[in-house]
Order: sequence, then C-alpha cells, then structure tokens
Amino acid sequence: MNAFENWFCGTSFWRRVTERTILPWTLHGYSLGDSVLELGAGPGATTEELRKRAKRVTSLEYDRRFAAKLGARFNNTNANVLQGDAAALPFPGETFSSVIAILVLHHLKSREQQERAFAEIYRVLKPGGVFLAFEIKDGWLQRFGHIKSVFVPVSPSTISTQLASFGFSEITVESKGSSFRLGAFRG
Repeated sequence: MNAFENWFCGTSFWRRVTERTILPWTLHGYSLGDSVLELGAGPGATTEELRKRAKRVTSLEYDRRFAAKLGARFNNTNANVLQGDAAALPFPGETFSSVIAILVLHHLKSREQQERAFAEIYRVLKPGGVFLAFEIKDGWLQRFGHIKSVFVPVSPSTISTQLASFGFSEITVESKGSSFRLGAFRG
C-alpha cells in the first residue's frame, strides 16, 4: 500500500465507514460462524468489528509493522494477529468457518497470486464455510489512488467463474457504485 492508503486506513473516518457501511453490507445475509480468518488486517478497522461478531478471529497481515502493532493491540482478546501471505496460508485445512477479505484481493501482486489465494482460502475453510469479500472495481480514480501501490483489480464479471474453478459454490456477486461484495461457500 502507498503512504496515502496507509494513512487513510488508520483514520477514524475509515473505521466508521467500515463499521457502519462496508462490513454490514459485506456480511448481510451470511453467518461468520465461530472461527473467522481475516485477510489483510491493515490497521485493524475490520478486526475490531469482527471481534464483536465472532467467538474467535485470526487476522493475517502481510506487512510486519502492521501485524506487530495490531498483535500488541489485540493481545489477550479473542483476536489473534499473525504476519503472513494470503497466497500461502499457514493454517491446516478445514480450520475456519469463514474467511473475509476487505479491500485485499486487488493488493495481491498478480492474477496468479490471487488464484493461489483463492485455492488457499478454499483449503482452510470448513465444509459449508463461507468466503466473503469487499472489493473496488477497476477505474481511473481507483488507479490514481493506487499510484506507487499494487493494484490488480478483480473483475466482478469473472470472479464467479474463477471461484467455481476452485470448488466454491453458491457464489453471489453484488455491485454498488464502484464497489462490489461477494460470497462463496465451500461445499
């Protein structure tokens, strides 16, 4: 992420948007279950909200500084923070009731890395578990906001086919403005 993204995702404004808009829409109609894996925790806006909704939250963050800071913040709570890569999850198969990724997929460095992440997400989900994501669509404003940052947009028109190729079923994609949410179950 670039300096602007790092700053913005740590603001109280972003925490309120996550709490009141993004997470409620992403979760609407789905159950997280008892054990949630959050990918790309960043400064923790989503982590804070997930802790209120699930018995146990494991947050994986690629950036070592964010992971360390967030880990210290949530020490002795129902959230555990680890540093790691979404394309190489350090967990045994069938561990989590749900996996959630808020504005993470477009930060994976290539389509191949996204595909590895989808395979890993499927692997760590329990049968019947759900993968939920919130993403932004491709556009000039999104590309501008990601100058000096990784931006590999995920297309809402092809994501269902991609996820189905890994075994996901009951895939739903819903767009709203320049964003979309998706839900997909492991059979």
